[in-house]
Amino acid sequence: MDIRRLKSFIVIVDSGSITRAADILHLAQPALSQQLAALEEHFGQKLLIRSQQGVTMTDAGHAVYRHAQIILRQMEQAQADAAAAGNSLAGRVSVGLVPFSSAATLSVELLAETRKRHPGILLHLTESVGQTYSQMIMNGRLEMALIHGVGPIKGVRFEPILSEEFYLVAHRDFAIEADSRPIPVGSLDGLPMLLPPTYNFVRRAVDTAFTRSRINLKVVAEVEIVRTLARAVGTGLGATIMPKAIADRIVSESSEPLVCRLLSPRLEETLSLCTSDQSSLSEPAFAVRDILVELTERLKL
Repeated sequence: MDIRRLKSFIVIVDSGSITRAADILHLAQPALSQQLAALEEHFGQKLLIRSQQGVTMTDAGHAVYRHAQIILRQMEQAQADAAAAGNSLAGRVSVGLVPFSSAATLSVELLAETRKRHPGILLHLTESVGQTYSQMIMNGRLEMALIHGVGPIKGVRFEPILSEEFYLVAHRDFAIEADSRPIPVGSLDGLPMLLPPTYNFVRRAVDTAFTRSRINLKVVAEVEIVRTLARAVGTGLGATIMPKAIADRIVSESSEPLVCRLLSPRLEETLSLCTSDQSSLSEPAFAVRDILVELTERLKL
């Protein structure tokens, strides 16, 4: 099989349209359609369904897309290994770091350590609130990710690494005392909150904690950008509840008097390293995994 057809198929799926994919690949649309037809003939299955809204994958298309990602990554790794034979590790490694967690604080350190120890590795980092990392791993778009949860999810493997405690961060104008003791969730009834959207894991954990305590969670704004969240909390627009690493970051970056307190009952979630259980990691990916685990372990100190 011409590997270019697999590359074209991935671009069509990712762009959502044969027309857009043709522009990206600098191909005539009929030529791209012929590549798709040849691919479908090879597998004997319809891979994509076309509509006015674009293209959607069939079940067979999902399977081919996942294997195409793996095949292309293996080809890239083979080329990198051949080029670096007898020398250092080389190749592209893709890592997802879930936002609003300790994982999001490791990106620069991970880049620096990988560059220092393995300069031949091209590290691709993703920190997205709108995509499901476990699904991206199953599809072959990511090799590993630090995410909340312990599974189980069919197709991926979870390795629990860190338990994250959640803290309230609020401006002192809200008359919340600075205290080393945990603050009762019951005392936060009606407090204006700035939180991520409902599909975010942190938000779901906070929603659950307030529901169990039968307390009114008053969300005045949903914010997906940590820097914006920090500024908004610093100006007193609302309080927030975040894992400790993000809470510490908000406090350290603010020139305003902020209160940071643990919650009672304690709210915590597990941060796990997620990888595919269908394919093994490449040598460069194993090296990055070791660095990522090492950096995450330091957060426990």
